[in-house]
Amino acid sequence: MDFREHTTLGRTGLKVSRLGVAAGYGVPATAVEKAYHEHGVNYFYWGQRKAGMRDALRHLVKTERDKLVIAIQSYDHIGWWIPGSLERGLRALGIDHADVLILGGHSFGPWKKVVDSALELREKGRVSHIALSGHNRRFHGTLAQKADSPIDILMIRYNAAHRGAETEVFPLLPDENRVGITTYTATRWGKLLKASKMPPGEKPLTATECYRFVLTHPAVDLCMTGPANDLQMDEALAALSQGPLTDDELERARRIGDHVHG
Repeated sequence: MDFREHTTLGRTGLKVSRLGVAAGYGVPATAVEKAYHEHGVNYFYWGQRKAGMRDALRHLVKTERDKLVIAIQSYDHIGWWIPGSLERGLRALGIDHADVLILGGHSFGPWKKVVDSALELREKGRVSHIALSGHNRRFHGTLAQKADSPIDILMIRYNAAHRGAETEVFPLLPDENRVGITTYTATRWGKLLKASKMPPGEKPLTATECYRFVLTHPAVDLCMTGPANDLQMDEALAALSQGPLTDDELERARRIGDHVHG
């Protein structure tokens, strides 16, 4: 398994890097462009619409649009504001469509109006695929089994401390026509990196190890990273070249994860 190679994001057919970059923590424009040009990262999640990623994508789309996978998120749980929010995002990035529309924060549902609004945007060519994020893994596991669901991508929490997806989502994925799986909070909001949270005598995981842990699971297509600076971006990118964890490293990560979770 070579994390530097792109993979297919489930039934979307999109060819994506194993790491995706999120804008929310203020990643600088230079780090975004470096990730693309030097490491092949092509999945960019413009959820919280920070200037760094906006500026980088506005520059990249001029020549690289067909190679980029751009995801825009809406937290509208009613369905009224999704079109307007999406259009503002498209104008800000200088593009005519988003490759992925993420319906954010849905642990149940979503309401029919939300889905209908997303489907209408897809019919108009303003988005290509629909994703759903949330914390209710059992609900996501139910969606994962539905071949006729309009949801093509599930965005779920998965890390060494939160491994419920290993029983509640991943085993339920069908062999064919399955949804794409993207994950977030690989570091468990930084707690897997803190010495004060570790078992006695144990060193904390590095950010690189956290991303490698997630990507080692064969059900995961793509793991999100939300760097705030160039150093954090480099730590995440190192996971691509270092590849999967060994069995001993996986055992250690799970041991630390169990302690942190407890």
